[in-house]
Amino acid sequence: MKYIDEFRDWKLAQDLASRISRCSVKSLNLMEVCGSHTVSIFRHGIRDLLPATIRLLSGPGCPVCVTAKKDIDQALALARTPGVIFATFGDMMRVPGSGGSLQDVRAQGADVRIVYSPLEALQFAQMERQKKVVFFAVGFETTSPLIAATVKRAISLGLENYHIFSVHKLIPPALRSLVSSQEVKIDGFLLPGHVSAMIGSGPYQFLAEEFRTPAVISGFEPLDILQSIWMLAQQVERGEASVQIQYDRVVAPEGNWKAIRSVEEIFRPVDDHWRGLGVIPLSGLKLREEWSRWDAEGHFDLHFVSESDHPECQCGKVLRGVFLPTDCPLFGNVCSPEDPLGPCMVSSEGTCSAYYRYGKGSRVP
Repeated sequence: MKYIDEFRDWKLAQDLASRISRCSVKSLNLMEVCGSHTVSIFRHGIRDLLPATIRLLSGPGCPVCVTAKKDIDQALALARTPGVIFATFGDMMRVPGSGGSLQDVRAQGADVRIVYSPLEALQFAQMERQKKVVFFAVGFETTSPLIAATVKRAISLGLENYHIFSVHKLIPPALRSLVSSQEVKIDGFLLPGHVSAMIGSGPYQFLAEEFRTPAVISGFEPLDILQSIWMLAQQVERGEASVQIQYDRVVAPEGNWKAIRSVEEIFRPVDDHWRGLGVIPLSGLKLREEWSRWDAEGHFDLHFVSESDHPECQCGKVLRGVFLPTDCPLFGNVCSPEDPLGPCMVSSEGTCSAYYRYGKGSRVP
């Protein structure tokens, strides 16, 4: 397939792997900050091409996984509210909360609908004006522009029965939290291509300037990832630290300014709770005050205390790169994609799910 096969050329992959092996750096801990990178690394056997001195860690790059249990519980409460149509992306359906999951709530009779776009939720609000429609706004900078556009559309149509429950997260503040904690030694970051197509490379500059940590914005095909690893190894070998763009066929340094302006018009940054990372300053997005009538949190009474996670679930440590999924005593035993106990096993981009589905035949660090 043109423009796909070119990025999966076996000879070029071997050449890049050989260049990486010749680097003089004795050991490297590199973290990919995107669930799609994690899956691609496993699917294409990239770990098996790398020298044992390079260790790939998975970070908090799955929006399903980092959504706090408190937010899942609020979603469950909203879905149970009489007269509410609760719309969500499908990968949120099985994430466990204190009182089950959205899938369980729907089985009990709640009107929970899976959508592929927030525009579908907007259509529900147009067609069923006697009901209140709540869209579960989950994701990183990749999805927030589209959701901002639907809010603007609801405002222009006067659809006051359309609300969003925003648990949007911002990637750069999470990276700052990771490097500031020094809990795990990270020698370089593989940065997410999709997020970066929206925000560009500027928001990551603090990694190089403040923390002297190299970073490369990477694409998702095997040659993209191998080239990005080689670029990181080259920076470390030369004692440099910069933010480079490998995925330049998609990502521009300035990002997508129209998308950025749309998000800033509708949302404001707030302190937010990440599963496994705690509260991170200015790492979430909520609707601005002038659009509060479209904010689900302002329309519904959602006061309760969430239960603790399973005491043996290590999802939080996996998201910080402290543990591998295989370090968790529940992994593959009582926790699997078919019967998940933690969110890292739910989403197809979750680290535990990727390790379970693809890691058995691959060398893991």
